[in-house]
Amino acid sequence: MSILSTEQLGHAFNDTWLFKELYLGLEKGDRVALVGINGTGKSTLLRILSGSLSPSQGKVVTERDLRIGYLEQDPKFNENESISDFIYSINNVQQQLIREYEEVIGNEHPDERRLNYLMDELSNQNAWEYEFEIKSILGRLGIEHLDQKIKTLSGGQRKRLALAKLLIDDPDVYILDEPTNHLDIETIEWLESFLTTGQKTILLVTHDRYFLDHVSNQIIELDRGKLFAYKGNYSYYLEKKAALTAAEDVAFDKNSNLLRRELEWMRRQPKARTTKSKSRIDAFYDLEEKTKGRQAKSQLELSVNVSRQGNKILELAHVSKGFNKVITISDFSYTFKKGDRIGVAGKNGTGKSTLLNLVTGTIKPDSGVVTIGETTVFGYYRQGGLEFKDDERVLDVVKNVAEYIKMADGKMLTASQVLTHFLFPPAKQYGMVDKLSGGEKKRLQLMRVLMKNPNFLILDEPTNDLDIDTLNVLEDFLLNFSGVLMLVSHDRYLVDRLTDQLFVFEGNGDVCIYAGNYTDYRLEQEVLITASKNVKNKPSPVVELEKKGGKKLSFKEEKELENLENEIQVLEKTILGLTEQLNAGIAEYDKLSAISSQIELLTQQLDAKTVSWLKLSELKS
Repeated sequence: MSILSTEQLGHAFNDTWLFKELYLGLEKGDRVALVGINGTGKSTLLRILSGSLSPSQGKVVTERDLRIGYLEQDPKFNENESISDFIYSINNVQQQLIREYEEVIGNEHPDERRLNYLMDELSNQNAWEYEFEIKSILGRLGIEHLDQKIKTLSGGQRKRLALAKLLIDDPDVYILDEPTNHLDIETIEWLESFLTTGQKTILLVTHDRYFLDHVSNQIIELDRGKLFAYKGNYSYYLEKKAALTAAEDVAFDKNSNLLRRELEWMRRQPKARTTKSKSRIDAFYDLEEKTKGRQAKSQLELSVNVSRQGNKILELAHVSKGFNKVITISDFSYTFKKGDRIGVAGKNGTGKSTLLNLVTGTIKPDSGVVTIGETTVFGYYRQGGLEFKDDERVLDVVKNVAEYIKMADGKMLTASQVLTHFLFPPAKQYGMVDKLSGGEKKRLQLMRVLMKNPNFLILDEPTNDLDIDTLNVLEDFLLNFSGVLMLVSHDRYLVDRLTDQLFVFEGNGDVCIYAGNYTDYRLEQEVLITASKNVKNKPSPVVELEKKGGKKLSFKEEKELENLENEIQVLEKTILGLTEQLNAGIAEYDKLSAISSQIELLTQQLDAKTVSWLKLSELKS
């Protein structure tokens, strides 16, 4: 039975219909991915289903008291609120208790009477497990300093904050628009495990094919204003879609040929003659309508010229860079060679974008030397997106770069012709840039970068907001790109397919050069983690020395010890419950895999907290 459904749903912008007469039904436990090319209305449909936009026709029907959580591509906030104000809902008793408890223990001299009262209330409300879950979510998404004002946060921090709030609230239906944007790969893998644990009902739009394949159990495609459903994950959808497209192509060719013959017949008949077969005339118009409805699909064409590249490309010699006394890159050296295809990996904030800015000369190193070859032409696709004026037309944005562009085959094309290659028809070319969808703006930005005929291409999160069809074309272009490629992306599929070497940012300014793609690297890391788990945790010699010294715990350390005891109990109980599920004879591979991943993640957390508890316990004794 559907807990959320639509009835004759339709929506139009400026008298142009995105879709009409749509039916969509979500049942409890469905994990549905919505796919389709940019501009078809995916984000608009999500907004309507979430209740934040009223449809032009039809309605959305929901189960009574259904709680819907909606993550927008660009979340909106009260700029003057603090992170804490946003995270903890006023009408949620447990959340308000947790908020006050965190604030009290954060004080240098906490009010013990108030703290004891809050701890008793948290126990009465069975909120200790919830408190641990909130801290885990905030920690995983890198959200700290809860008193910080939202207006001081970057775009990526805001997206992570909105995602954290949605996960903490745990709605009945998760509606997620590009949830992996601004997340590092480790966090995406954690989010996959989180969303596939339990009977969560999810509707999402994402370009991340690994994420899509692991999370979804149903694909719905929005194409030419209609929905097409495929039961199964993304891999299954690709197989069925290929077969369906081939069948449609055959039917389209057959209908086109028949239509030509029927059109000749219609034209041969004398206008005054009224004895034509009415059924044949009706069939002609019906066939004409069907053929018009199936237009040949436009294909994005990436075939720009690549500038000649000399032997000396780029050299980094003992380069270091820091901000506000924090070192992001320390004594890093590398000489780029022809054909280098390098993926840049690491957690958010470790310095990936800093390296790209050093390479292009946007910023200068604190020490060391960056030497750029005379023939090196950079093409830098920035994560920040396209900058434009509100009154600029799409065509003007391109002409600001060049009136004519040289393509790979040597032809010179006008700015308008190049826009057509990039799927911007004349109507879009003469429209304003601010009317484009997020994905269309990204495609326009990519086009401007490639127009400069670079031989050293730097892509910083190029997949954000691009549809999968565009990504496939971009991948094919990059596979054949003869210059140097540097790629920063959380899209593991893209990194695996396009790179054969990694710069891994490990924190504290350390950058490891790894020969292989991201999957190779992760497998190697998992082997190392498994090996380290087999070594029993022993109290540190430092702890033993401190113990002999008779050091007394501070009030904050005492409370941390109490928290650790509660958190360890919760973790042990959760792991036991998951282990029982694992041994209950579940046959579905996806469920087994999700439970195993969750147990592994929680066990790592338990190990870390147990070590901290041991240290504090030794000090106390």
